[in-house]
Amino acid sequence: MENMSMDAEERSKKINRVSIVTIIVNAVLSLIKLLAGIFASSAAMISDAVHSLSDVFSTFIVMIGIKLSKKKADSDHNFGHEKMESIASLLLAAILAATAVLIGISGFESIGRVAAGESIPIPGALALAAAVLSIVVKEWMYHYTRRTAKAVESTALMADAWHHRSDAFSSIGSLIGVGGAMLGFPILDPIASIVIALFILKVAYSISREATGQLTDRAADPQTHDEICRIVESVDGVAHVDSLRTRVYVNQLCLDIRISVPGQMTVEEGHAISHNVENAIYEKYHNIKSCIVHVNPD
Repeated sequence: MENMSMDAEERSKKINRVSIVTIIVNAVLSLIKLLAGIFASSAAMISDAVHSLSDVFSTFIVMIGIKLSKKKADSDHNFGHEKMESIASLLLAAILAATAVLIGISGFESIGRVAAGESIPIPGALALAAAVLSIVVKEWMYHYTRRTAKAVESTALMADAWHHRSDAFSSIGSLIGVGGAMLGFPILDPIASIVIALFILKVAYSISREATGQLTDRAADPQTHDEICRIVESVDGVAHVDSLRTRVYVNQLCLDIRISVPGQMTVEEGHAISHNVENAIYEKYHNIKSCIVHVNPD
């Protein structure tokens, strides 16, 4: 139990380290893009700045969700609070979706003004430079955050990583929109805003789908299910697996296994086999939250 506590503490430190770097970089980048969008008259760049600013708020949500998920089990939550991390992911997806809707509405309004014969400002070179800077920085942040998210198996942090990737995509859209507008096609700037919004919506959907699966006790994938069955049946004394039920618990697995053993075995012998099954599974998988083994006579 002491080692598990140390692992959880180290996991939290790594996540917080990444989150602090994310907040600082996003705050600076948002300011740069916002100023570039205002002074260079680029709707796409201003939309991109809003997207980056939403990263700052989303990272705070990730930090709060992971902090709450560290709380130990109590009388009200016997299995712990890890699902707070999944709830944080859902909130992050909601922020992304709301950001996408606002950006999309702004883009359509600009296109409407062009269709009505109004002129819209042509972006300057400053917006172009800001877009290039954003692409480089956000792609680096995506890989930096994703690497840590995989190492600590955090869905909320992985969602934040994809938020960075969506920001990189939106900056590519800004680059195309700003460049096209500078070449004489000003309508491309608001069109780029709409494309950015669609990218963000897609990421929001992916994040919410993963988080919802965790909150609704989604089963492990078929490959993991079959592998667990093979491990169990390789244990001496196990005749066969009667049933295996699995559920994903944030970044962990809960298992309910029913095995058959020779009917002439004593209760003590059957109990020893069930312990051997548990040990075999814990040796193979480090992310098992609970493993319950039921023994049936064959």
